[in-house]
Amino acid sequence: MTTVADIADILERRFPLHLAEDWDVNGLTVGDPTAHVRRVLFAVDPTLAVVQEAIDIDADLIVTHHPLLLRGATQLPVTSSKGAVIHQLIAHGIGHYNAHTNADVATDGVSEALAQAVGVRTSAPLIARPGDRTQGTGRIGPLPGPISLAEFAQQVAQALPATAHGVRVAGDLDAAVTTVAVCGGSGDAYLADARAAGADVYITADLRHHPASDFRETADLGDGRPFLIDVAHSASEWAWLTATAEHVADAAGVDTTVSTLNTDPWTAHIPSRPDPHA
Repeated sequence: MTTVADIADILERRFPLHLAEDWDVNGLTVGDPTAHVRRVLFAVDPTLAVVQEAIDIDADLIVTHHPLLLRGATQLPVTSSKGAVIHQLIAHGIGHYNAHTNADVATDGVSEALAQAVGVRTSAPLIARPGDRTQGTGRIGPLPGPISLAEFAQQVAQALPATAHGVRVAGDLDAAVTTVAVCGGSGDAYLADARAAGADVYITADLRHHPASDFRETADLGDGRPFLIDVAHSASEWAWLTATAEHVADAAGVDTTVSTLNTDPWTAHIPSRPDPHA
């Protein structure tokens, strides 16, 4: 019978813990390593709704990308968000494991899954780890052929889960793009790296106003590249769940389910009113 420890071992072989940032939290947060596992639920965030989904499908373990206690806690009453999650997990005998920044930079990690989802054929790290050409931050690679920025943005919107955020684009919609750089999660720290790598377009999440504005102003002094596509944080990391769930199912012989719950915090988007002078 497969145990929680067996699942952890499979995940840590694929996403070694030493790849994680020093500030990060990864591994088993709640649960007994010796507990038997028949079904695993994969999700981006360990929210109460995800825990309820695990209860409903009779899962024994939840694997998420984001940690439950990244910033630690000194009190976990059931009246707090983190406490409520932990109480529900324990009450129903469900373990929780996460792989965060170690999964971000691994060869088969978050950014690789995002690149594949949006149609990149083959990719390499945008910023390779020293001495390792296969692992690193972000990914970059070619599309099967040139496509307009507008068409590619539509392709991205179709490939990723629907969110209120949607897909935001900065650049000439008629311009042809071929080389795509991606970074799952918050990636505005790597805008310059996308430009230096020769990307036509850079996809990431959580692009802030001033870094994006300054970057686009500079780009427009040249050929306008790379253009920017900004998606919801959770959507940018969702494709990783499917690839990882398939790997665990094959390696451990357990049932796996990928959550389709939208855990992005924003729940609605109201378009701006049309410009009457347009």
